[in-house]
Amino acid sequence: MIRLHPRGQYAPLATAALLLAVFVLAPAFAAEPELQHAKPADVGMDPAGLKKLNEAMHGMVDGGQLAGVVTMVSRKGKVVHFDAYGKRDIENGLPVEKDTIFRIYSMTKPIVGVALMTYYDEGRFTLDDPVSKFIPEFEDLKVAKEDGPDGNPITEDADHPMTMRELMSHTAGLTYGLFSRSQVDALYTRAGIITDPNQNLKEMIDKLAKIPLRQQPGSTWHYSVAVDVQGYVLEVLAGKPLDEVLNERLFEPLGMKDTAFWVEPAKADRFSRIYTSNSEGKLASPPNGQYLQKPKFLSGGGGLVGTATDYMRFAQMLANGGELDGVRILKPETVKLMHTDHLPEGVTDMGPLYRGNRFGLDFSIVTDPHAATDHERAKGEYWWYGIGGTWFGINPVQDLVVVGMIQSRDFQASSAARFTSKRLAYEAIVD
Repeated sequence: MIRLHPRGQYAPLATAALLLAVFVLAPAFAAEPELQHAKPADVGMDPAGLKKLNEAMHGMVDGGQLAGVVTMVSRKGKVVHFDAYGKRDIENGLPVEKDTIFRIYSMTKPIVGVALMTYYDEGRFTLDDPVSKFIPEFEDLKVAKEDGPDGNPITEDADHPMTMRELMSHTAGLTYGLFSRSQVDALYTRAGIITDPNQNLKEMIDKLAKIPLRQQPGSTWHYSVAVDVQGYVLEVLAGKPLDEVLNERLFEPLGMKDTAFWVEPAKADRFSRIYTSNSEGKLASPPNGQYLQKPKFLSGGGGLVGTATDYMRFAQMLANGGELDGVRILKPETVKLMHTDHLPEGVTDMGPLYRGNRFGLDFSIVTDPHAATDHERAKGEYWWYGIGGTWFGINPVQDLVVVGMIQSRDFQASSAARFTSKRLAYEAIVD
């Protein structure tokens, strides 16, 4: 079988006969390769245990906590569970299906991080490089020292330039403007750092460069716009827009055909609405307008939509050590590097939502399952989730991948679905 290089390059065909053969055989290669499937027992999983996973997710839909849910589980490289249940559009009675498209929000972050690490594999940067090597606007950034007058913090010099490692581990000194309260956060909000839809990534960087860091680089793990900045670094390295970089580096070679920064008109009927509980405790949804037009702001931190199958293809590539269907995206050692703890020695806490976790390069890593309220088999899992309710976990110890897709802004319900699905998947392991 002819396989394209992950960057889409291949050697020219030498003879007319070979060219003819390619054209004759083209229909046989037109379809994207399918994920491999297996019976649960063939890969050490209990079918009854996976049935419990189904029942739990269906129960959350039937109980009115979720509108609809899609879950997938793979073990030893083969899918053993794939289920869709409920509605993608309650108002119009449309079912959630296996190819329903979801807003994946912050599950965009690992995708952008992996794309960036393809350039690491090519020797284009090191983790100890200063970010200013690629973003000169970030040279000589100031750091907020204490609150100052008129909403502007008193600043001091950074004790060192932020590094690529710090940028990819949320220790670069940046913030979000959403999840903490400080004068720096207020400056982010005022500038529309991630909320201005009329800016491009370069314009975001220009605004960000004028705002001091919230804390000294390397001093604290603080969830931030760091992956939006990584998206701009990708544009600098590639010399092209972020969506084109992701298409060339990941989506096309991995067959992630429904993952993008917007939902094309031909796919709009597959796009799920997003729900939250209204004042009467019932699920309600705003109109589905956002994501139906290509945005100007390509958010590397949370802008993508996609399907459960697409994300499973991405996750399975990582579980396989950087390769899927004969296409290599990352070196095995680079995948391992991404789910290795990169937090500075003095950073011991990621906050109450991430007890029992450390952080790698755009992935959280379960180091103490009991502190993390995870199943004891979860140790070593690297994972993340999206604020719209999507989640995934990759466990190289158990050779297990779990992907879940819902559209819920109810953090309690989406957290319950995430923890329950992964716990039941671990409990279904019998070898």
